[in-house]
Amino acid sequence: VSDLDLFPSNDPPVAAKFPLSRTDLEGDTPLAARMRPRNLDEFHGQDHLIAPGKPLRSMIDQGKPGSMILWGPPGSGKTTLAHIIAERTKAVFIGFSAVTEGVARVRKVITEAENRRSSTSRSTILFCDEIHRFNRAQQDAFLPHVENGTVVLIGATTENP
Repeated sequence: VSDLDLFPSNDPPVAAKFPLSRTDLEGDTPLAARMRPRNLDEFHGQDHLIAPGKPLRSMIDQGKPGSMILWGPPGSGKTTLAHIIAERTKAVFIGFSAVTEGVARVRKVITEAENRRSSTSRSTILFCDEIHRFNRAQQDAFLPHVENGTVVLIGATTENP
């Protein structure tokens, strides 16, 4: 304890109680990413769907999520929920933007998903951001593969479906 301490204490320094490295506090990872929920128990909201025993939670717990559309304002957790579903079901997560990617990418993703399914039995969750921007050609390329279970399509939109 220093002579300059106004309130001398024999308690260990705060850093000893809460050991954090410099990288924990000042890493390149944005705060929002470090605070993002990592599982369904950390995810807040939509309890009528994701609480234990509720419909979506049951599908996820059984490892059989269906295709779905997630609708909400930016930052509401649509992408995070899709990542959690993929992690929980041990599926491969493939991100896709309806705005910037075309039919060629759709076909490539589908081929990879078919190969993965036949060689490893792992399913593929195809997360399509801005799904409301899908054009007819993209829809036609996806539809048969969503219907036959090659991919589970999780679409995210800010537009009211």
